[in-house]
Amino acid sequence: MSATLALTEQMIARPSVSPTDGGCQELMIGRLEAIGFTVERLRFGNVDNFWAKRTGTADGPVFCFAGHTDVVPTGPLEEWHSNPFEPVIRDGVLYGRGAADMKSGLAAMITASEAFVAARPAHQGSIAFLITSDEEGPSVDGTRRVVEVLKARQERIDWCLVGEPSSEKAFGDTVKIGRRGSLSGRLTVHGIQGHIAYPQFAENPVHTLAPALAELVAREWDQGSEFFQPTTFQISNIAAGTGAPNVIPGELKARFNLRWSPAQTLEGLQQTVTGILDRHKVKYSLEWFVSGLPFYTPPGVFSAGVSEAIRALTGSAPKFSTSGGTSDGRFIAPMGAQVVELGVVNTTIHKVNECVRVEEIDLLHRAYLTSLENLLPAA
Repeated sequence: MSATLALTEQMIARPSVSPTDGGCQELMIGRLEAIGFTVERLRFGNVDNFWAKRTGTADGPVFCFAGHTDVVPTGPLEEWHSNPFEPVIRDGVLYGRGAADMKSGLAAMITASEAFVAARPAHQGSIAFLITSDEEGPSVDGTRRVVEVLKARQERIDWCLVGEPSSEKAFGDTVKIGRRGSLSGRLTVHGIQGHIAYPQFAENPVHTLAPALAELVAREWDQGSEFFQPTTFQISNIAAGTGAPNVIPGELKARFNLRWSPAQTLEGLQQTVTGILDRHKVKYSLEWFVSGLPFYTPPGVFSAGVSEAIRALTGSAPKFSTSGGTSDGRFIAPMGAQVVELGVVNTTIHKVNECVRVEEIDLLHRAYLTSLENLLPAA
């Protein structure tokens, strides 16, 4: 059994449903301190985080591994083929909650750093770790807060490799070089409740919203770009009515989300939505929630170093993509860091019977190690 597989199993065996860490970070910290990292534990509220750093030469770049120890809930236990927090290997596949998202990534970061430091103790620049237990939850007291601490003391991250499971069909086929922004709205449409037989004495908020909603849904916001999908608008929840069949509702509540590319601006999206509502004379209240701004790392030295590491292992260069949901890269990119995401195949993440092929775990270790070798040469 490889060191990376063994460490992955140890972390899966530590239940860490968000925001609980379950002891995973102390396991990582012990390994990092043993190879010369200085570790700073940063706990905010009920969230455990740590920042670790090892400097070879002070004048080189800061290469940061970022990730999360928390996992999503298991779902129905009776649907799992084995205990989700007891790692099991069947037919070359490792099963367990967090196997793909993202304890195999965390393990590969640790073992790659161990091998790299052993071979190049006087490497150029610095290696850092930014680890949280609040990525799958609200993401308030995790990476966001650690970044605030780093900014306040003017620490920098030049290159950040996030261990999210980025691969789609085969290991290394996709590397994320950015993510779309996420803007949500909580909309309340105000009407006048009344008897359904006397609509002239009422104002139905469902009818009022319908034309505006149709325009929002049908709108082509933009055409995207080479690396970004077009901006999308989706309704996630909508409710109105008292439950009685003969009452016109007096209020409608809806939740919606826009996933947006750098072709848009936050202010522009908000103005477009309110402009459509106003034009259709909708009486409404609206609260906005920004989960993250879009970020993008243009192809360059960092992405090339990671891409070449994958090519050396698989024989093929990865596709660069910004698809999928948000990641903690959205908090790190505003520091001026170039951010890419590389991890195992993501087809089972957040599902019952989450799993990862054992060979992918070892490939990920080698990809991280080669990325370090490509980007932090010997001093």
